[in-house]
Amino acid sequence: MTAFSPGQSPPPVRTPTRTVATLSAACASLNRVPAPAVTVDLNADVGEGGPVDAELMEIVTSASVACGFHAGSPLTLLATARLASARGVALGAHPSYADREGMGRRQLDVAPEELYSDVVYQVGAAAAAASAAGTRLRYVKPHGALYNRAAVDPAVADTVVQAIGASGALPLLGLAGSVLVSRATRAGGRVYAEAFADRAYAPDGTLAPRSEPGTVLTDPDEVAGRAVSLARDGAVRATDGSWLDVRADSICLHGDTPGALELARAVRAALLDAGVAVRAFTG
Repeated sequence: MTAFSPGQSPPPVRTPTRTVATLSAACASLNRVPAPAVTVDLNADVGEGGPVDAELMEIVTSASVACGFHAGSPLTLLATARLASARGVALGAHPSYADREGMGRRQLDVAPEELYSDVVYQVGAAAAAASAAGTRLRYVKPHGALYNRAAVDPAVADTVVQAIGASGALPLLGLAGSVLVSRATRAGGRVYAEAFADRAYAPDGTLAPRSEPGTVLTDPDEVAGRAVSLARDGAVRATDGSWLDVRADSICLHGDTPGALELARAVRAALLDAGVAVRAFTG
């Protein structure tokens, strides 16, 4: 301890000089909230006779199962539901037009009441299979030509929405930015938007027809890159080179695309490397 003579004052205490900028930075540091993690669901269409369904179930977080009208059977429907239950994968119904010959990918003119009944029937079958497998049906995603038609046709979209509502008010998974998504939202349903990593987009935001060359993408690096862009940036390049704003809760990979398993592995790895968490959109 330093002694001071009578009448001698101690030296002034020096404190660090803090500028307004320094104090502001300190306060900001204390109040900073971590940025929310980017998350996305990874789904696959299954139960359609593809050879790698079991392996895909180890990678995806949701699976849309064929209900027998375009592919599958009661046996495969139940087996797929059991597989999803065992893997902890969210199971969705994948109803379609009655078109096994065309794999549900042909445009058909179906009367509204018939389409309504077909969708109710298929969703009911998938729900029953899920229950028998010890799980529950988590969502509905139309397939193929029905999916694409409902994306642009308000009348078809409304019929699909009404059928889903009659089937227990399950969430709908539909093409991001589509008529189907907007009509389901207007009807007050739970709606989730979907994007595609292995399909090409037309400039208007719809999926380019499979009949056009190069619209089914099979290069793992390309597909993985598109998945990361969709999940992290909400953007994908269209066939004319333009960028589309596509905000999606789930990214789809088709189980019947050539090299589907390799694509799924590449996409999952790329998403994780980019800091994107992969989990089911239904929670």
